[in-house]
Amino acid sequence: MDKIRLAGIAEQSTVNGQGLRKVFFSQGCSHHCKNCFNPETWPFTGGQEFDILDLVNQITKETYLTGVTFSGGEPFQQAKAFAKLAVLLKKQHINIWVYSGYKYETLLKLSQTDLNIKMILHNINVLVDGKYNEKLAESNLKYRGSSNQRIINVPESLKLGKTQLLLFA
Repeated sequence: MDKIRLAGIAEQSTVNGQGLRKVFFSQGCSHHCKNCFNPETWPFTGGQEFDILDLVNQITKETYLTGVTFSGGEPFQQAKAFAKLAVLLKKQHINIWVYSGYKYETLLKLSQTDLNIKMILHNINVLVDGKYNEKLAESNLKYRGSSNQRIINVPESLKLGKTQLLLFA
């Protein structure tokens, strides 16, 4: 059985992506952004393990959801588990957003040698990239904590070979 280590699950969120979403908070992050929203997710040994197939089966029964969000911690630091989850959810036509401290360009470069990172990128809809920067924090930003973070349409970006942003008023 494939497992994933999560700090927690938000059953219904409207702030971690568009619509009503289930949010999986990855356990483990080496970014350690100053004044991080979730510092309890930093240790890689915390949280709880969940069976990936159980999570997918649960989500497919929750037809009221708009989609799911992978947040952190840092999902790409558990790339194998999140890749498996992303592939299974995409097969069910579930919309997936991912929050990452990594820049999109860095992930593209890493995906050239890490097939799990490549699988995540090719199976998600939106990436909110970049480390949280408290000096650039603005309370009126939609779906992100600081203005340096971008909301990226990943399928369009991969297709066109250049970063395509989603803009929200």
